[in-house]
Amino acid sequence: MPELPEVETVRRGLAPAMEGAKVQRLELRRPDLRFPLPRDFAARVEGRRILGLSRRAKYLLVDLEDDLTVIAHLGMSGSFRIEAPEGANLPGVFHHERSKDEKHDHVVFHLERPEAPVRIIYNDPRRFGFMELMARSELDTYPAFRDLGPEPLGNILSADYLASRFADRSQPLKGALLDQKVIAGLGNIYVCEALWRSHLSPIRKVSTLVTPKGKPKAELSLLTQSIRDVIADAIEAGGSSLRDHIQADGTLGYFQHSFRTYDREGEPCLSDGCGGTVERIVQSGRSTFYCRHCQK
Repeated sequence: MPELPEVETVRRGLAPAMEGAKVQRLELRRPDLRFPLPRDFAARVEGRRILGLSRRAKYLLVDLEDDLTVIAHLGMSGSFRIEAPEGANLPGVFHHERSKDEKHDHVVFHLERPEAPVRIIYNDPRRFGFMELMARSELDTYPAFRDLGPEPLGNILSADYLASRFADRSQPLKGALLDQKVIAGLGNIYVCEALWRSHLSPIRKVSTLVTPKGKPKAELSLLTQSIRDVIADAIEAGGSSLRDHIQADGTLGYFQHSFRTYDREGEPCLSDGCGGTVERIVQSGRSTFYCRHCQK
């Protein structure tokens, strides 16, 4: 599944072509993806202007006139691409374009723009992605959003916040960070990388990062900053291009070349002066990569 940096990269790439455009036609080439497409989807979207693109956790949000929002999830292999007439001068560069096999083009947004018409094409070979349509004012009631924690780059996330969630809990640190109710959008890759940066073991109990008075220890403050840094660095690099999520032109999605621990089993730890070796363990069915020598 794409993680937060990949979805944010897609949002930033699509925004210059979509924001301010009018949906002239919505072409639905099948009735469903992972789930059935919204009832009267095309009729409700066509003729409305796109006010902006935003993101919540790993979901892309397309905000329309009249308090409507398209919620899109890329699933395992979903992607968007931009097609415009030859010579059209659109702002920005799109990131994470992948499949161009037209038999997997399932949803096409035909957009009117002052510069030139544009097609935004959703392609999904495995059809594990999905789209929903609901009122923007009711997004907080959407089942996937109701209990989400704060964004990793948002103002709410702090060492004090994490201390309030970790106090008196014996859950392993890796599992707690993957809990979307604690932090929204953190996935396996970036949790491994943040834990390595903060020299914390994924199997350590979260309560050991909190003082008896419920205050964050210095280690928890470092972890909070490491989470922010690794997500920001991954977004800057265009995310990580792995398996289905490698983009067609190979020009973006380079964060995998910066992995310090993820997918490096058996290789030397890159922490200065460590001398340890990266190991792989399984936690709740997910691979965890860490160095037991320097991550305590």
